[in-house]
Amino acid sequence: MPERDEQAKICRAWGYTFEWNSLHQTSEQLHSMMLTYDKLVDDCLERLDEISPPNSVRSNDTEAFKTDGPKPKRDLYSLLRSHAKDDPKLQALWSEINTVPEWVNWDQIKRGQEVFFRYGHPILNVLSFQSLLGGMGAPRVVETLARTGGFSAHVVRRRLLETLQHILQVSYSLDSMKPGGEGHVSSVRVRLLHGSVRSRLLKLAKTKPEYYDVKKYGIPINDLDCIATINTFSTSVVWVGLPRLGIFLRDQEIDDYIALWRLVAFYMGTPTEPFKTTARARAMMESLSLSELDPTDTGKILAHNIIIGLENTAPTYASKEYMEAMARQLNGDELSDRLALPRPALYYQALVYGHCFVVMVSCYGLRALPQLDQRFIAFRRKLYYAIIMDKERGLGGESVFEFKYVPFYNRTTKLGERKATKPTQGGIETVAQAGLVAALAIIMGLLCGTVFGFKMLVPLVFPEIVAQRPY
Repeated sequence: MPERDEQAKICRAWGYTFEWNSLHQTSEQLHSMMLTYDKLVDDCLERLDEISPPNSVRSNDTEAFKTDGPKPKRDLYSLLRSHAKDDPKLQALWSEINTVPEWVNWDQIKRGQEVFFRYGHPILNVLSFQSLLGGMGAPRVVETLARTGGFSAHVVRRRLLETLQHILQVSYSLDSMKPGGEGHVSSVRVRLLHGSVRSRLLKLAKTKPEYYDVKKYGIPINDLDCIATINTFSTSVVWVGLPRLGIFLRDQEIDDYIALWRLVAFYMGTPTEPFKTTARARAMMESLSLSELDPTDTGKILAHNIIIGLENTAPTYASKEYMEAMARQLNGDELSDRLALPRPALYYQALVYGHCFVVMVSCYGLRALPQLDQRFIAFRRKLYYAIIMDKERGLGGESVFEFKYVPFYNRTTKLGERKATKPTQGGIETVAQAGLVAALAIIMGLLCGTVFGFKMLVPLVFPEIVAQRPY
């Protein structure tokens, strides 16, 4: 459990230890942000629903409905763009999302994007098994997610791929983060989706207060929730997840990566002040670790659904046991126990160490060779996006973050059943096995070399011992 030593100002939270300072905030201080939210986007959604009712028209292109065949998806971003000039609220939101903050340094944003692809392999593991799965330990966030049904075992994989699409788009290129770019547009679409979920839950709670306890959980997807979301993609990655895989970023890389996600936060309508400096960002992450994590039974269900939904699926083809071992490595035993994740067998724990060896060698090796590093960054940009859009292994096309997991009074998320799948050769565990063998070979080589060197040096350093040795 999280604890704080008032005299020494040393805090411990879920296997992470830090020193409390003036930048940290107590749960009481953070509480006010549970009641504030993105009011502008909610007002705009009301206008857009009047223009294009959700259950009737699915697009602002009415001509599309005069033809037979499948109807187009309802794209709130396109609606906003088309009708921004027709309404003061819509115009205010359109102006806000298309105004680049004065604190943005595009060179720094570019470097921050490169950080993601330089450490792409370990970052993706952290995002999946620490940021997302470990995030199921946050009760308020879980209460919202469970009511959408989007984290059922049979759909959770697609939800993860859609999240990965957003991450790739904000990291893909500098133009993608400028107004009108893919990363900018996807961030705004996620902002509109969050507003749709929030509005729906509040309407249901207004009619039936016991459905969602606003006093207990705060406004759904409030400012604190949104800050915590940006935290899971940025600060917890660089200061918790990556170090637990043996990867430590340079100070400049951390500054650049936090700056990238501060801009994403701005586009998503999230308060950016907590990410103004790396010191503030880290303090917010540490404050959240003390105040926001307290796993519930619902969180356990969602965490297990993530594992079940990803078992032996593309692109990693990882077994349930391996993913549980990785989740424990990234979240620590205390949080993993509270989420009821099984303790891994020694074999799978060893595989995780083999994985760590592979990523350490590849990441540190490439960043020491700048030209090769840039080539691999360019290669991974194309590779990751190709995988995510693949018909067989990915989404099969870009998501517009449509509001399809709609909360209802009787909708909840139940524990999924494990699928009858067979282990696939050539998955991520094969890489981990290779890393484990290589690490053991190096250790044995060093051990043998040390013994041999010792035998060679003893006669030179201590000839009298050799002279006295009986033959």
